[in-house]
Amino acid sequence: MTMKDLFGKAILDYQTNNSPEDLITETSISEEDEMSVAYLFRDFDAMPKLEQRALQLAKGKILDVGCGAGSHSLYLQNEKKLDVTAIDISENAIKACILREINKAKVQDIMTLENEKYDTILLLMNGAGMCGKLKNVSAFLLKLKSLLNENGQILLDSSDIIYMFDEDEDVGNIGEDELSKAKWIPLNNYYYGEVVFNISYKGQKEKPFDWMYIDYNTLQNAALANGLNCELVLEGEHYDYLARLFL
Repeated sequence: MTMKDLFGKAILDYQTNNSPEDLITETSISEEDEMSVAYLFRDFDAMPKLEQRALQLAKGKILDVGCGAGSHSLYLQNEKKLDVTAIDISENAIKACILREINKAKVQDIMTLENEKYDTILLLMNGAGMCGKLKNVSAFLLKLKSLLNENGQILLDSSDIIYMFDEDEDVGNIGEDELSKAKWIPLNNYYYGEVVFNISYKGQKEKPFDWMYIDYNTLQNAALANGLNCELVLEGEHYDYLARLFL
């Protein structure tokens, strides 16, 4: 079953005024929620402080990974006059980016990108989650590292979702595997930040996909193990944070 690119379709519908609707998202640990596509088209002033700080720190030649509607790239290109390449695996999202006049936008999987070097790699809106599972994080970080110039940096935000497993919750009806999610060293190599995402749009359902929220300590350990320095730049109001990885 191939991806229907519903996330990208919603973005393109919004860009082209083709009767856009809210996206319906659901994960393996959370109930259905509506997501306004308009939020993906926000300007700098409407962005969370973590994203604003990341854009302020961005410099040099930039790669915006998982760019979505391209709002971060657009700000860096038009307001900071920087050389930005926006990439996403979604063809529809890239079509929207081109319509928004992002100069360099292309359909590209970060894991197959070769022969390029950047000063800043952006992974915003929990971009690190695209590696899906913790077991993939080393290969993911090594790929990012290979794309960095000598003084390059990776700016990413994520969340520690341990709060989703509050000890005060009724856990009587969940099994040992679920309870293990709340431990720093998970049982059976299971990491509590791993979730399965489901997206619906205009009555269609997307193929479920793996996503990951990585807590800062786990990210830092993974970075150091793969030859990258890691610093905590900013913490948000709800277990979220912005990190900077560098050589």
